[in-house]
Amino acid sequence: MKIAVVGTGYVGLVTGTCFAEMGNNVTCVDIDKEKVLRMQSGQVPIYENGLEELFHKNQKQGRLVFTASLEEGIENAEIIFLALPTPPGADGSADLKYVLGVAEQLGGMLKHYAIIVDKSTVPVGTGELVHERLSKNAKVEFDVVSNPEFLREGLAIEDFMKPERVVIGTDSQRARKVMEELYAPFVRQGNPIYFMDIRSAELTKYAANAFLAAKISFMNEIANLCELLGANVDEVRKGMGSDSRIGKRFLFPGIGYGGSCFPKDVQALSHSANQAGYRFHILDAVMRVNEQQRTKLIPFVLNHFKNDLKGKVIAVWGLAFKPQTDDIREAPALENINILLQHGAEVRVHDPEAMANVRKIFGDKISYHELPMDAANGADLLFIATEWQEFRSPDFDALASIMKEKVIADGRNLYDVEAMRERGFKYVSIGRKAVL
Repeated sequence: MKIAVVGTGYVGLVTGTCFAEMGNNVTCVDIDKEKVLRMQSGQVPIYENGLEELFHKNQKQGRLVFTASLEEGIENAEIIFLALPTPPGADGSADLKYVLGVAEQLGGMLKHYAIIVDKSTVPVGTGELVHERLSKNAKVEFDVVSNPEFLREGLAIEDFMKPERVVIGTDSQRARKVMEELYAPFVRQGNPIYFMDIRSAELTKYAANAFLAAKISFMNEIANLCELLGANVDEVRKGMGSDSRIGKRFLFPGIGYGGSCFPKDVQALSHSANQAGYRFHILDAVMRVNEQQRTKLIPFVLNHFKNDLKGKVIAVWGLAFKPQTDDIREAPALENINILLQHGAEVRVHDPEAMANVRKIFGDKISYHELPMDAANGADLLFIATEWQEFRSPDFDALASIMKEKVIADGRNLYDVEAMRERGFKYVSIGRKAVL
């Protein structure tokens, strides 16, 4: 099929590349001309595990091309995916200006029947708004479809190529047939394609992300209670996760969730509920708990240094909101770094992929190190904010020898408490007894 993907962020670029990998001819469109030039020259603008190899392969074979011209990009396209940002407004609502702006432009450009697919996460009713904007100038038939993405950053290629399920919202039999054919190669092992009305498809994405965010916040509350009661959250988590009704995933406590999806999607769903006259109390609690959890370890850091961080060196391992990505949107590390800087600390950071993005925010206010041990050299305290695999088994003897003080504030529970006690570290984590 001939496919256009408008927007080349995480969702758009993964979508376009994976469709090309299945033999489709894909044109990716982006308004950023410099970014388009970089992609045309073979540069992948984001880090996503497995993306670069597929990107280069399909670009070389001519199935994946890039343009800054919307009209050129959609020429002859049977399906046009809108993978545009929907950032949160001041009131938490999803800002649809990019989606609706492109929809209005598309109307006058269409020269043949096409399916316009909302791939962006959008509030219920957006499909109707997109249809309305397209209708202003359209002189040919078209259909609007909702096809929300369920991609985990760091595992997005795997999730797209082997989806647990595909959700498609449409009332058009013509569009349904085309979308079923498009996704058939991805569900050959029998995973379902759920066809439903557009509004239900739009709500499904928000409902899924909000539920997972609630699961994380609930576990963080349990972790906080464990600390007060002298219980071990690791054991509680295992006991809970073995219940098939609950499951093991998303039960790991830490310093809160971040990223491009959970924070804004929970806010947007809460806003939609308020607009409908319904107070979504659980979501209010989820957001409140997550906000408090993000700086959970700061009181320990301040108390350890008797509220005087001036001249103290804090090493931060991990900057991305999760491992296997360079995405720092809503990353808890950023908030913690800001607080440390405000208290006069010298902050040294390491992340395998996200340092370039963090440099755009902090500049030379912090120092950047290519190796985790370099960041920890001479540090008074090590703060762990992201659970990259390479942080799980460091050389603790070497770490002890280069740090001024053997103190670790672990926001991701990477290490065994008793093992840290035996190694002589002062160690604080989430929901477990502190080693002081």
